[in-house]
Formats: sequence, C-alpha cells, structure tokens
Amino acid sequence: MNSTAQEKFSEQVDQKRWLQIAFWLSMVTIFYNALEGIISTYFGLQDDTLALFGFGIDSFVEVLSGIGIAHMIYRMQNSSEVKRDQFEKQALQLTGFCFYFLAVGMILTSGLTIWAGEQPTTTLVGIIVALASIGSMYFLVKYKLRAGQKLNSQPIIADANCTKTCLYLSVLLLISSGLYELFRIPYIDAIGALGISWFAFKEGREAFDKAKGKECGDCC
Repeated sequence: MNSTAQEKFSEQVDQKRWLQIAFWLSMVTIFYNALEGIISTYFGLQDDTLALFGFGIDSFVEVLSGIGIAHMIYRMQNSSEVKRDQFEKQALQLTGFCFYFLAVGMILTSGLTIWAGEQPTTTLVGIIVALASIGSMYFLVKYKLRAGQKLNSQPIIADANCTKTCLYLSVLLLISSGLYELFRIPYIDAIGALGISWFAFKEGREAFDKAKGKECGDCC
C-alpha cells in the first residue's frame, strides 16, 4: 500500500470514528434533555417556578431537534453525500412551531403571573438544574464543535452553536433562580421566563431557516 492509499485509508478511519462520536453526542443530547425536561417541568409545577417549567418545556423541544440531527448523522455514516430529506424538514418545522408556541405561552403566563402577584415557593431546584445543565452543555458544545470541524460538517457545527443557546438558557435560569432564592426579588422568576421566551423565539426562527436549507452556524 503506497503512502497516498495509506493516507486515504487513515482519513476514512478517522472520519468513521468522528461520525460515531458525533452520533453518540447527539444521543447524549436527546436523553439528557429528556431527563432534564421531566425534572424541570415536575418541580416547576411543584414549586410554582415559571422559569424552571419553561426551561423544562424547552428541553423537550430540544429532544425533537436532537432526533433530527441524530437521523442526519446516521445517514452520513451510510452515505458520503447527504441531502436534507422530508423527515428532517418536517422534524425541523415541528420543532420551530413548538418553539413558537413555547415563546407565546411563556409571555402570556408571565403576564398573568405578574398580574396575579404569584411567587415561587422556592427556586432551589432551578439552581441545581441550571448548574448541571451548564456543565453538560459546555461539554457537548466543545466536542460537537470538534466533531464538526474534523468532519467539515456545517450541520454538526450549526448544531453545536445551537447547543450554546441551551448553555445561555441555563445561565439565565441560574441567575433568575439564584436571585429569587437569595433575595426574594419580586417577579424575577417571571422575568426569567420572559427571557426564555425570547430564546425560544430565536430557536424557532432558526429551525425554520434550517428546514429551508440555510446554513445557520451563526444563527444562535
């Protein structure tokens, strides 16, 4: 085997390895967000904390997005040329609608919460969830970017950038939950929920852009 053939074989092996890594990163994203969504929505309702509940719903929507990415990577493992198929387009469009509904729901619920003067009983779980999410999302962003660069894949890089949005949401949840738990600042939880609605709207718009086939590495 000459040097050119050896280099080509080495590149193929390296690409296969990074495709496997990218696939497992997408699976970790799906299962982590599902677990995070269950915990966040349960305690969000239990403790009357709107920001945590909205964060949990956002996690469930991220699961839909993650399934689309995992499907794409699976097809990349079996074909060198991958075009966006109908399944991915429909998954992205459904994700976009879900994010828009989440944004509208958070705005309306936040307004009603402020009008009624309701406050959470505690936001301690929100602090714990946010800290766990910050660590997890940082890890996922780092390795998704590396996988995308190794594979020269703009969709995977775009997915990594979108995971940054989850990181920002976690920081927002940590700030709003921390300020309320420490200082009992009125309506800070509702304000945090409004911040989540803003991020949800941006993610929804990005999902529709991706469904149209646009490159969105910088959208997030």
